[in-house]
Amino acid sequence: MAKKSMIARDVKRVKLANKHAAKRAELKAITRDESVTMEERFQAQFKLAKLPRNSSKIRQMRRCKLTGRPHAVYRKFELSRIALRELGSQGKIPGIVKSSW
Repeated sequence: MAKKSMIARDVKRVKLANKHAAKRAELKAITRDESVTMEERFQAQFKLAKLPRNSSKIRQMRRCKLTGRPHAVYRKFELSRIALRELGSQGKIPGIVKSSW
């Protein structure tokens, strides 16, 4: 089980990213647009840097929904490999069977 503080920190990052998503997208569009003057692009880049770092979507961690484990998380199930194996062995995930040969 992951530390509660780490899970809470990641939840905070998700909220910040959702809050600033529109503003970040707008500023990024300005910085990429070559028809805009260089000074306006620089100002947009400066405003983007002023936003909180944790408001960037890339800073979010993919965590297991059950345990909060940050590594080896399967995107399709949003579970870590350990939780996926346990639930699969118990038959709680439809279509997943632990194989043996």
